[in-house]
Amino acid sequence: MLYLDNAATTPVRREVIEAMWPYLTTTFGNPSSHHTVGEAAAAGLDDARRRIATVLGTRPGDIVFTAGGTEADNLAVKGLTLGSITRGRHVVTSAVEHEAVAESFAYLRRFHDVEVTTLPVDHTGRVDPEEFGAALRPDTVLASIVAANNEIGTIQDLAALGTIARAARVPLHTDAVQAAGWLPLGLDRLGVDALSLSGHKLGAPKGVGLLAVRGALPLEPLVHGGGQERGRRSGTENVAAAVGLATAVELAEQERLGATERVTLLRDAFIARVLQEVPVARLTGHPEHRLPGIASFVFPGTSGEAVLLELERRGVVSSSGSACAAGSDEPSAVLLAIGVEPTVAQTAVRLSCTTAVTARELDDAASAVVAAVAAVASLG
Repeated sequence: MLYLDNAATTPVRREVIEAMWPYLTTTFGNPSSHHTVGEAAAAGLDDARRRIATVLGTRPGDIVFTAGGTEADNLAVKGLTLGSITRGRHVVTSAVEHEAVAESFAYLRRFHDVEVTTLPVDHTGRVDPEEFGAALRPDTVLASIVAANNEIGTIQDLAALGTIARAARVPLHTDAVQAAGWLPLGLDRLGVDALSLSGHKLGAPKGVGLLAVRGALPLEPLVHGGGQERGRRSGTENVAAAVGLATAVELAEQERLGATERVTLLRDAFIARVLQEVPVARLTGHPEHRLPGIASFVFPGTSGEAVLLELERRGVVSSSGSACAAGSDEPSAVLLAIGVEPTVAQTAVRLSCTTAVTARELDDAASAVVAAVAAVASLG
């Protein structure tokens, strides 16, 4: 089997399991307990926080561990907005955000009378910096723009958006879940004030993530209780998962430096072959400013679901897009936002790899795509 759905989830890395193991067996204490077992767990948690902060170029105290990327996005969008709601009730986002961001803003609109400006994107999925700047107002308390889209792989120009947001004194959050392992994750390098990550997208277990948020920003907690995570997210911390996440983040950053260019070349060759040998194929997302690990297409006149089944029959596992929207009969909101017709949007196929992918694997995958689309087309 050739697994090419890594944008949905990745296998847990052996190094991560080995780092977690002591905190599941011997150093298993509650990090809030004031005895030797608890203090040993607390030391492991502090070390994980410090290691992640080093990669992100921020302070350990700016790291809030969560149960995943969805909670991190919710905490950022709701927490930062509600923390500043006495100053204003206007926020800005884009039409190609993950559901965790989009639905959090919808919640704020319904229950807190927050005015949400949703910016359109061009046909490649990018936000226009000029339109972004024009949308910011004196009462804007937060902007949230995804670093790289999970369906089409388009990378936003966060540096430009961050410069505009800072000039307007508006905090900028980014969902960087898909960017991890492919883009530099430093808050300053990205030009953001808050950043969400999810462990299972980079070789850590499902159920752990983080929000990195500059300490000066007011953040209203969503989960109340014992006041863990400096009062920003109550609940006994999952120390083992936090340690595993730290290990995964470090490994992703180390491997990113040597793999990005290589995988980009392999991806471009894969895309070129599919477009050449499948006449109906259309690439979705930006042709250049896209994640190295994502190639996404629509195949007009076919059934996306049928193509996926044919691919799996040929040993290639992939998806139609966001796993969080799996099972929905509605066309992808992201594809509609970039101008894809609703019927064509339902023919989408996304193939996503890790930095370890080989030329042989992507060549085999291209052959499978060509054969699968041909097989489905012949049935029509």
